[in-house]
Formats: sequence, structure tokens, C-alpha cells
Amino acid sequence: MSAAQPAPGRCAGAGSAADRRRPFPRGNPPARAWAAAGRGAPAGVYAARSPRPASGERASRAAVAARRQRGYTLIEVIVAFALLALALTLLLGTLSGAARQVRWSGDAGRAALYAQSLLDQVGVGEPVVAGERAGELEQGRYRWRLRITPWQDPVLAATGAPVDPTAARLFELTLGVEWGEAGPGQRLQLRSLRLVPADAQAVPP
Repeated sequence: MSAAQPAPGRCAGAGSAADRRRPFPRGNPPARAWAAAGRGAPAGVYAARSPRPASGERASRAAVAARRQRGYTLIEVIVAFALLALALTLLLGTLSGAARQVRWSGDAGRAALYAQSLLDQVGVGEPVVAGERAGELEQGRYRWRLRITPWQDPVLAATGAPVDPTAARLFELTLGVEWGEAGPGQRLQLRSLRLVPADAQAVPP
């Protein structure tokens, strides 16, 4: 008895009518349904999607990503701290320089006031005497030295003209004021000419 030939219009291995009417499993593509039936997918049915990675592989990838994220965060924190330290250093340097400038201005102002007061006292209540004198103010914080010398007119000195001893004379006052806690500090020097009448003059010994 000869083997039954497939009916015209049907392909071998196409499956029965019940197989053709069987719905695909929910959520599975047609290629998986044909694979579950033990037959290859016919032409025109798209291939199954690649299987998802196992849970262990996903965990490993997540751990690697987390480590990378932690590393980037640490680098960012280090860079932020470095920038903050640089900014604080510049700010502190600026504030320190400003404080020193303010302190120097205050000390210089007080030194100028002391110098003006010392010059105003020359010839008050006593005759002007050529020579030098020195002293201290504020327990040695400010130190001053005053030099008084007769002023010679360079034109009269060159011509050799006589000088009237009874006439008023000019004296040159040179006052230097130093201040600072220790060592060489700041210095202020003033020069002035003072016209002294003959009766207010004294001959140095």
C-alpha cells in the first residue's frame, strides 16, 4: 500500500488544521510558538528576540555601573574641595592684605599728627636753638628725632654778602618719626623752614 501523498496545495510539515488554528501563547512572538511545537518557523515569521541576560549578569552590570558612578562622584568632590581651598586661600590673602593696609594707614596718620604737633611746639615758650633732640611716644611705639640748623641762602653764600645779626633768621627743621614694634619699621620725615625773630633766637653752647 503506497504512502499517502499530501493533498495538493498543502505543504509537508505544515501541521494539521488544529495546529494552524491554535492561537499563539499570550506575550510570545510567533517564532517562539513554532519552536514550542517542535517545528521550525515558516518563512515570513520573524525570529525570536534575544534572551534577556540572567539575573546574575544584570547584578554584575549594575555593580560595575555603581562603582563607576561612585568613582566619578569622588573625583567631583575632590575637585570641588580643591577649588574651594583655592578660593579660600585667595580670599584670606586679600583680607589679610586689606587689614595690613588699614593698620598701616592708621599708624601713618597718627605719626603725621605727632609730627605736626612736635613742629608746632618748636619756639613756643623757649628760644629756638640749633641742635638735635629726640624722644618717644606711646611707650616707645613712636620714636622721633628733630634736627634744627640755621638755613643759609645759597645766593648770599655764593656772593659772600654780610648777614645782619639783628635780623630775623630762617631755621631748617628736619623731623623724623619712626614706628613699629621691633626692628626697622616705617618712617616719616618732614622738613620745614621757620622764621625766627632775633629776640627768639639762642646761641647754642
